[in-house]
Amino acid sequence: MTTYNTTDREITVSRILNAPIELVWEVWTNPNHIKNWWGPDGFTNTITQMEVTPGGKWNLVMHGPDGTDYDNESIFTEVEWHKKIAYHHISDHEFIATIAFETKGEQTYIHWQMLFPTKEELMRIVSMYDIADSLQQNANKLESYIKNQQN
Repeated sequence: MTTYNTTDREITVSRILNAPIELVWEVWTNPNHIKNWWGPDGFTNTITQMEVTPGGKWNLVMHGPDGTDYDNESIFTEVEWHKKIAYHHISDHEFIATIAFETKGEQTYIHWQMLFPTKEELMRIVSMYDIADSLQQNANKLESYIKNQQN
């Protein structure tokens, strides 16, 4: 098996979430949930299409706190129930996002990777957006949203 070092063109975040995998999966795959937590701090979302199946489309508009709208189009490439979601983001800037889910008793471990085609593309996007911090904020919002769902 060949392995490749992609650390120079990826951004990752990992978390242990205090929720069962069924809830974590639900808030990731149901547009009525994900629209409430997706994106960096201050962003809201309008989801027009979200077909969480291989080949399914995901179209959303992220509304920035300054009023700017960011159209996002992605295609789901892998969906393994309670194990993995991967999608290819194809609008504005290109990357493959892979989110791995693992049961840890009553908790769920997630590992979220954004993989860019080249180091140069990652650096170009980093120069425009603070995507590493944005991914952390997104994970924080997911964690808070899940906590609120359990209360």
